[in-house]
Amino acid sequence: MNEIPGDLLFLKSHEWARNEGNGRVTVGISDHAQGLLGDLVYVELPNVGDDVKAGEAAAVVESVKAASDVYSPVTGKVVAVNNDLADKPETINEDAYGEGWIFVVEAEEPDQLKELLAPDDYAELLEDDDH
Repeated sequence: MNEIPGDLLFLKSHEWARNEGNGRVTVGISDHAQGLLGDLVYVELPNVGDDVKAGEAAAVVESVKAASDVYSPVTGKVVAVNNDLADKPETINEDAYGEGWIFVVEAEEPDQLKELLAPDDYAELLEDDDH
């Protein structure tokens, strides 16, 4: 398993959130999640300007095996999407925590980030899943 970056927070549903400061939160799926899904073939991105709610689906990633919703960790407005994923969804497989980011939310309530899992807690969740 790849190292889990220490600057990320996680949902139990395997999305990661990076607090960029200035109220913005970058969102992607964990390396563990992309590994479970397998080779990604399509990403349905939200639109810039879309309102998203914490814990609700904001995007979809599809692999040859399955489609999976991507949930927003915070409530707010989508201010950026990773359009490169339209042509190269496998970027998420290759670099889940970097170039494979999916969207950025301008958070209405940045305190919602406090409800997410720290990297160590997420690693523990994955260990529990493996047993």
